[in-house]
Amino acid sequence: MTPSTTSAGRDGAPRRSGPAGGTAGRLPWVLVLPAVLGMAFLVLPLAGLLVRAPWSTLARRLAEPQVLEALRLSLVTATLATLLCLLLGVPLAWLLARVAFPGRRLARALITVPLVLPPVVGGVALLLVLGRRGLIGQWLDATFGITLPFTTAGVVIAEAFVAMPFLVISVEGALRAADLRLEEAAATLGASRWIIFRRVTLPLIAPGVVAGTVLCWARALGEFGATITFAGNFPGQTQTMPLAVYLALETEPEAAIVLSLVLLAVSVVILASLRDKWTAGP
Repeated sequence: MTPSTTSAGRDGAPRRSGPAGGTAGRLPWVLVLPAVLGMAFLVLPLAGLLVRAPWSTLARRLAEPQVLEALRLSLVTATLATLLCLLLGVPLAWLLARVAFPGRRLARALITVPLVLPPVVGGVALLLVLGRRGLIGQWLDATFGITLPFTTAGVVIAEAFVAMPFLVISVEGALRAADLRLEEAAATLGASRWIIFRRVTLPLIAPGVVAGTVLCWARALGEFGATITFAGNFPGQTQTMPLAVYLALETEPEAAIVLSLVLLAVSVVILASLRDKWTAGP
């Protein structure tokens, strides 16, 4: 049974409220109707994928070489991009949360820009910096012979660029919520900052790191705009699942639906795994 609370009214008589603490009465249609329309707006397009999916040929289409190649490339590049984000993003989040330096607010704002920046613009920015004639790319090409655009490494770079803010925000939030007294106690015992971070801080923020990693991986897996702009759309080399969906939509719509179902399934699994972090309700 769901617990309810009892409160006294102005006349002293007990008044009961439901589990959410609300009062009984008719639901206001002025709120219910827009809520139902909003739910339909978000759910119906996803239901359309399920209704129009070629279920009878689904297994065969998933086993096609081009689908498997795009899936393999997507999983590999998204995983590599996530590892790169972990390597750079966790220390960056620690710096923003634990070190007070001039311009910290500006740095935090700049780091979160890729969250709102159109991905295509991000791809153009990467080309201007890491392209063969870019600010850093021309030096990499002339000194080491390294060329990033239109390569698999370019896919990893593009995905990491758009996905890293998700990890940084999640880890920084976990760091700010962690109990500083434990770190201070370790410092009084003579532990260095590195030892404190490795043995005290990391275990404390592990749930936040895991959640940020999952979100980062999911964002990298679904990246399209920056990837096609910076790395191109070459099958077997830079054509990830979202790019394969875009190409198949023009030539073979049923294949595009199958690929979309794979990405939808991944998204649902990720959201289900992170549900407890976002809500404590039923």
